[in-house]
Amino acid sequence: MKKIFNKISASIVYGIFYPISLLPFCVLYAIADFEYYIIYYLIRYRRKVVRNNLVTSFPEKSEEEIKQIEKKFYHWFADYFFESIKLLSISDKELRKRFILINPEEITEFFKVDRNVSAILGHYCNWEWLSCCGLGQKEDEPVALVYHPLYNYAFDRLFYRLRHRLVNGIPIPKNEILRYLIKCKQEGTHYLCGLISDQAPKWENIHLWVPFLNHDTPVFTGAERLMKKFNNAVFYLETSRPKRGYYTCTYHFITDDANNLPEHEITRRFFQMLEKTIQRQPEYYLWTHNRWKRTHEEFDRRFKVVNGKVIPRDK
Repeated sequence: MKKIFNKISASIVYGIFYPISLLPFCVLYAIADFEYYIIYYLIRYRRKVVRNNLVTSFPEKSEEEIKQIEKKFYHWFADYFFESIKLLSISDKELRKRFILINPEEITEFFKVDRNVSAILGHYCNWEWLSCCGLGQKEDEPVALVYHPLYNYAFDRLFYRLRHRLVNGIPIPKNEILRYLIKCKQEGTHYLCGLISDQAPKWENIHLWVPFLNHDTPVFTGAERLMKKFNNAVFYLETSRPKRGYYTCTYHFITDDANNLPEHEITRRFFQMLEKTIQRQPEYYLWTHNRWKRTHEEFDRRFKVVNGKVIPRDK
């Protein structure tokens, strides 16, 4: 019964949003402008979280500067949803006009010498559009897009469709990525693996703290472990938004010898690079996420690390 309900609900959600995706960008942005006023002024969606994140991340900025960033963020946040929905039906021609890859040839050069590539990135600009990175590669060179499945089945299927319909984009649930990369290695398939790595880990997954946006920040190290396991060349994928409805992506080389770098060095470099990106245009970062709800002090009080595992102190 649950499977039937899920399929029906997924069909209904798709049936609602696909026709919306057919609307031109000018109409979608007009709707987004209206949504901005609703979520910012009426619903006040996570306003306290966003304000606190901005104030603590940029203590040098005035209250007026913080408010301006906050409003720009919510305006972009409204755009983000409709830009993502647009991927359900956008043509390749229009997509190539609006999504520019600066240096995809650097990825191809590694494929030529039989090396695979991992790109590490954050929740900055429209990360759904990063499934378009396959536009810079051949059809037999997939872009593995690691994602965390949504709890709502209908919307999970919706976002799976918009990521999967693009050239070479293959959405892979995070708990299946290891199996997928092993399969690619066995079959000799060259791939670009995209890993969003700035989520807040649960207590038991905290193995590293780094300085990030004026906070002592707990971070995931799973992406780095994957890169070392498969000996991938590593890039930081930086996105910018030159104007509304247009994105530019640039690959920044980190290393082609991950296993000879000190432990956690790739993760540290990534957060340093992401911080510089955010500081240039902070309005495009995901400030609604309660990124710093877990503190180092509380971690030390409640947990200890034994043989690389995080365990409660009362055990």
